[in-house]
Amino acid sequence: MNWNNGIQILIYLVVLVLAVKPLGIFMAYIYEGRPAGLNVWFGPFERWIYRVCGVKVEAGMTWKEYAVALMIFNVLGIVVVYAIQRLQVFLPLNPMGMAAVTPDSSFNTAVSFASNTNWQGYGGESTMSYLTQMLALTVQNFVSAATGMAVLVALIRGFVQKQTKTLGNFWVDLVRSTLYILIPLSLVLAVALVTQGTPQTFNSSATATLVQPMKDSAGKPVTEQVIALGPVASQLAIKQLGTNGGGFFNANSAHPYENPTPLSNFLEMLSILLIPAALCYTFGFMVRDRRQGWALLAAMLVIFIPCLLWSVQIEQQANPLLARLGVDQSATQFQPGGNMEGKEARFGIASSSIWSVATASASNGSVNSMHDSFMPLGGMLPMWLIELGEVIFGGVGSGLYGLIAFVIVAVFIAGLMIGRTPEYLGKKIEAYEMKMASLVALIPHVFILLPTALAVLIPAGKTGILNPGAHGFSEILYAFTSAAGNNGSAFAGLSANTPFYNIALGLGMFFCRFWLIIPMLAIAGSLSSKKIVPVSAGTLPTHTPLFVFFLAMVVLIVGALTFFPALALGPIVEHLMLNGA
Repeated sequence: MNWNNGIQILIYLVVLVLAVKPLGIFMAYIYEGRPAGLNVWFGPFERWIYRVCGVKVEAGMTWKEYAVALMIFNVLGIVVVYAIQRLQVFLPLNPMGMAAVTPDSSFNTAVSFASNTNWQGYGGESTMSYLTQMLALTVQNFVSAATGMAVLVALIRGFVQKQTKTLGNFWVDLVRSTLYILIPLSLVLAVALVTQGTPQTFNSSATATLVQPMKDSAGKPVTEQVIALGPVASQLAIKQLGTNGGGFFNANSAHPYENPTPLSNFLEMLSILLIPAALCYTFGFMVRDRRQGWALLAAMLVIFIPCLLWSVQIEQQANPLLARLGVDQSATQFQPGGNMEGKEARFGIASSSIWSVATASASNGSVNSMHDSFMPLGGMLPMWLIELGEVIFGGVGSGLYGLIAFVIVAVFIAGLMIGRTPEYLGKKIEAYEMKMASLVALIPHVFILLPTALAVLIPAGKTGILNPGAHGFSEILYAFTSAAGNNGSAFAGLSANTPFYNIALGLGMFFCRFWLIIPMLAIAGSLSSKKIVPVSAGTLPTHTPLFVFFLAMVVLIVGALTFFPALALGPIVEHLMLNGA
């Protein structure tokens, strides 16, 4: 690693950590109903929403009522997004005359955006109208992110409250997450991106005259290039801040209109982890023990930073195949060196590696380089981070409540080791909580490994493979990993816009989103009904470096033991073959 790479990583981490406390306090104030500055501006609108929708702010919900409201809202969202795609040919704001999207692709995309996954088996600028991009996809970017944040807040109340059956009101948590947190931050980021050159327009695509005319496959001369435009900045901002990841353009943030400059690149990378990191402090603030929030953030960084350094180191090394041909791949003042295939020359290896590790850690799925072109172990890294459960930062809200499920497992194991009933934040962890936490940890594994095995056995799965052998297996494994992890990134070599993959991936996205939310709400309901146990001499401290390390090891071991055999068949074999083993 050279000094330039090190400086980029250091600046990124420092700015991220500095933003954690102020944003974390702000979000805690919002969820606790305290004045937070924006109440003066948005308070009347918030109350108007409740009045129009008939929401009783003070009416609490049991965990089952909370889950039912959440499911109804999200299923309706899936239906609306599906309908808009199928009807877009008849709807306004379609200057390029985009046709209706196919039924299987519409199903996949509707589930994808409602589940905060944003897997895209289509090219955005060549498939979706402006109305579909805004009314269907961008709206779901807001509310799917707000759904994850609402579940986290309900879980926090489960720890804070004692001997009560309610967890707050889903509709209130949803509105406050969207109105006070996601919309203001997105407005600021969207304006910043517009200043850097990101389009925000309803004009139809532009045309440019080619300096050197070409001929198409039929031999006809091509003298103009069509340049897609649209309301890009507004979708791009929430795509990053909401850990959604779905790009306006097919090339995502490798496209110069989605990511025009180094400053836009830094802001987008920062926004990927901004809210997930700050929610750790929100957690500590709301449970009245800020050390717990810092401990959770530390556990994330203990895994994140080594993975980041490893990614940069791997990609900075020379490709052995090119080295055998005598190609100079060393870093000099004239070239960045290393593996530059699939990477933007504007951003280089350090920025590409930071983005790939951040997007895989945060359930974001956006890219500024092609993961399919990374070195075998470099491509394995984001896949493995997703397979850890998307709890190293993870999606907004969903990452932290997923990590808390691992905390429950960790304190239970620690309790068994010392012969005491495990406790966390004054609540006893018993069999019911362990069963629910086990579901959260294990359900994604089922929806990754079984569909991958099916896809490599049946013709419908194998026909999508463009690269045979170990790399083709990696592409399929990455696709189902991304879907089950609600991530959305991909190895681009797999042709996944087929009925088999659209349906299989869509089902994985749906079940791995909502079959995890419901157990977490069940845990919240169970904890909320319990009394708070006073701290004693035998209480396991959960804010110490020892527990941070123990928690990180639990996360790593669960992921490593489950997925190592599958990874050995894909990226690890490819690495050995590449190096002549």
